[in-house]
Amino acid sequence: MQFTYVARTNKGEVQTGKIKAPTHEEAIAAIQSLGFVVISCQAIESLPFWMSQIKFLQRVKTKDVVNFSRQLATLFSAKVSLVESLKTLGKQQESALFREILFEVARDVEAGTIFSKALGKHPKEFSSLYINIIKTGEVSGNLENSLSYLADHLEKQFYLGHKVRGAMIYPAFVFSAFIVVVILMLILVIPNLASILEEAGQNLPWATRLIIFLSDFLRAWGWLLLIVLVGGGVWLWRYKKTPQGKRNLDILKLKIPVFGGVYKKFYLARFSENLATLIKGGLPILQALQTSGEVVGNEIYAELIFKAKEEVRVGNSISSVFEKYEEIPPMMTQMIYTGEKTGQLDMVLQKIAGYYAVEVDTIVDNISSLIEPILIVCLGVGVAILLVAILMPIYNLTSAM
Repeated sequence: MQFTYVARTNKGEVQTGKIKAPTHEEAIAAIQSLGFVVISCQAIESLPFWMSQIKFLQRVKTKDVVNFSRQLATLFSAKVSLVESLKTLGKQQESALFREILFEVARDVEAGTIFSKALGKHPKEFSSLYINIIKTGEVSGNLENSLSYLADHLEKQFYLGHKVRGAMIYPAFVFSAFIVVVILMLILVIPNLASILEEAGQNLPWATRLIIFLSDFLRAWGWLLLIVLVGGGVWLWRYKKTPQGKRNLDILKLKIPVFGGVYKKFYLARFSENLATLIKGGLPILQALQTSGEVVGNEIYAELIFKAKEEVRVGNSISSVFEKYEEIPPMMTQMIYTGEKTGQLDMVLQKIAGYYAVEVDTIVDNISSLIEPILIVCLGVGVAILLVAILMPIYNLTSAM
């Protein structure tokens, strides 16, 4: 077993570390043999061996972090110690990876590491925004309010992102199911029909000839098409992880008809909410802009925010940068200008975030209500073409008999 310990040296210095021993008693004895006075010694709760082998495949869900933040804020406001709160919430996690992370953070805090620094060891799970809000609470001595504000902020962001993604899942699922059905028909049904029609020797409509051609192509070259699709998917997955690939895909995301406008408003709401949160938490404006750019989620908007940071560094305003770019609506630029002049930038940004969040909600609701009838019409047309291509030659064949 492995144990983590906190001990004091002969000079009175606090020493932390890890040690392996068969039992708890032997671990303490081993630490004492080093000349240390043991303050605490605890077994490390970790992932099972078989799960640790595939740890690189695991990730912590955003929803888990959001729920953890709300529960931590509640426990902390109830005067439960931070270490005890972390251990309690760690035991409740369904995700073994997140459970191990929380236990590790609890051990670090118990050993004397400040909370924000302990969270900073896990940048994949806790963003720079998350850590900076915690840090401002620690510096101001008001960690309880920072935790509550962080929980509220994450819940708003999660709800907004979840709604945007949810609007796209339904049409993608229905369209995918339709494609699968069509492929199965082309592979299993059409070949039998084609053999019957060929024996009859009649002239076939263009739609039927097209369907038969697609069927023959899939049966002969379907394996090659599958390889190309899988290879293309792997290439796209790797490409979007490169800086240039991520940037190009982010540009494309903003230009998608209908959904591009939703994404723009979503990123504007996220940026405004994040910057307002950091400014209100007491973070310097340059650091707040840097953090907001890192977590906005789109390279194009991140570049604009970083340019604004550099302008602010030399004494200019955020609005002077934003007014040069069409990605930032004039209304938003004007409101930021007003906030900068009146010294109420955080309040103005909060209003902007609320406005765009409502806009996204409204657009997504409208799209969701229109998607079903549009899908029904599109699928109906597709099914009609397929049926005409199949039934027309059969009808002509029976008429001729």
